[in-house]
Amino acid sequence: MQPHLSTSHSQAMPVESGLPKRGRRIAFMLSLVAAGAACVLVPMYAPKQLAAAISPTATPAAQTLPDRRQSTWIAAAPGRVEPRSGQIRVGSLAPGRILEVNAQVGDRVTKGDVLIRLDDKEARARLAAAEAEVSVRQRDRDAQAETAGREEVRKAEDALYAAERAATNARFALDGVLAADRKAPGNAQDLLQARNQLSQAEDKLRRERVALAAAHAKSKVPAPNRLEAALIAARAELTLAEEAVEKMRIRAPLSGSVLQINARPGELAAPAAEQALIVMGDLSLMRVRAEVDEQDVAKIKRSQQVFVRSTAFPGREFSGTVTELAPALAMPRMGSRGARRSTDVEVMEVMIDLEGTSPLLPGMRADAFFR
Repeated sequence: MQPHLSTSHSQAMPVESGLPKRGRRIAFMLSLVAAGAACVLVPMYAPKQLAAAISPTATPAAQTLPDRRQSTWIAAAPGRVEPRSGQIRVGSLAPGRILEVNAQVGDRVTKGDVLIRLDDKEARARLAAAEAEVSVRQRDRDAQAETAGREEVRKAEDALYAAERAATNARFALDGVLAADRKAPGNAQDLLQARNQLSQAEDKLRRERVALAAAHAKSKVPAPNRLEAALIAARAELTLAEEAVEKMRIRAPLSGSVLQINARPGELAAPAAEQALIVMGDLSLMRVRAEVDEQDVAKIKRSQQVFVRSTAFPGREFSGTVTELAPALAMPRMGSRGARRSTDVEVMEVMIDLEGTSPLLPGMRADAFFR
């Protein structure tokens, strides 16, 4: 019995000692699988804070830092840059042949300067005839005794006529000085004196018109006699002749810069709204004409602060203020959006005045961001 027991005990020992060794191997393999699964699943399903804590290269502050640029504006809109005065399209008031173009693109001009002169020989001939007729009619009237009760009105009429002639002569004199300055620059003193004389003549003309209106406003002013009426009619014809001559001179409607010229000497000019001979604007102050989508209309108000960006000046922002809001929505005009559909959004036109001077040029595309 003893040898049998000892043999059985010696066979059981290897089996009993081998089971723990295989168990340790399986447990080690399971632990490796579990660790790999944790590395894959935790970044996918864990919150950002937990993923940042697990990853050795992640920085929790960088993950939670808000985008400051996105937080400074609540709406954006495309737009175009233009002069604050707008782009003024200057055309001809009468048909005629262009004799002179007295401006170039980029020139800085003053309000009233002659930009283009048309052939005015016929108009000046009519003006000379009207002046002669007025001289004859005035001599006939002066030879007759004054109508009782019209003394003040007659005096005001004569003063107004003299003021009109003085203003016309001062305007033509300034035109001559400007023409001479273009040929030989340097007569700044003469130019300043001519501008001052024109300004004084126009001020006197306004005062005399007020005085004539006050004289007519008085009660019981008798009607003019035949010779006085003839003189009034002759002076009216002279005024029409002066206007005809003035229409042959296309003047700058404002002080600003010449942006575009579509006229050459020898060409025919005609009154047409779609045909601008000169385009000009005041480049000292600029603005942006933006189109805000319908869903952002409620976010926009007057005096709202705006910053503008342009691809022509990367990394730069130009500050501005909302000054005008369109009273109604309209179709977008900044860019083509394809065929119109019933679901297309409408836009509200917004004017944004830029602060100070900026290098932005008229016609540039820009994006407006409303704070």
